[in-house]
Amino acid sequence: MTGIVVVSHSAPLARAAVDLASQMLRGDGPEIAIAAGVADSSAPDGLALGTDAAAIAAAIESAADDHGVLVLMDLGSAVMSAHLAVEMLDPELAGRVRLSAAPLVEGLVGAAVTASTGADLEDVAGQADLAAEAKRMQLES
Repeated sequence: MTGIVVVSHSAPLARAAVDLASQMLRGDGPEIAIAAGVADSSAPDGLALGTDAAAIAAAIESAADDHGVLVLMDLGSAVMSAHLAVEMLDPELAGRVRLSAAPLVEGLVGAAVTASTGADLEDVAGQADLAAEAKRMQLES
């Protein structure tokens, strides 16, 4: 099953998005790994806002399977960190990673539901990308 990685500046935001997407699934869903926040011992939960390329690379490795990994990100510097993470990966795995411009929550739901059917990386990424268009169409009705 195509794996998914959620990259967010906020660990609570990432966990909430994954919880929402998981509720949309029937049965076993894809591996969804979270890379969110940066270690900070002074923060209440040990994580401050931010992203960490090494943590993203580790999350990609944990979510990877034969189908590949879709990475969804929240904000600009998360995109930069995700790009750096892919550069840190073994080239064979890096070739099976797709970074998505989809909106985090809507894209994650579409990707998770599609991945749960056993779809390949292209189809999972395509459904994530359609998330913004589906919302746009709903607003135009």
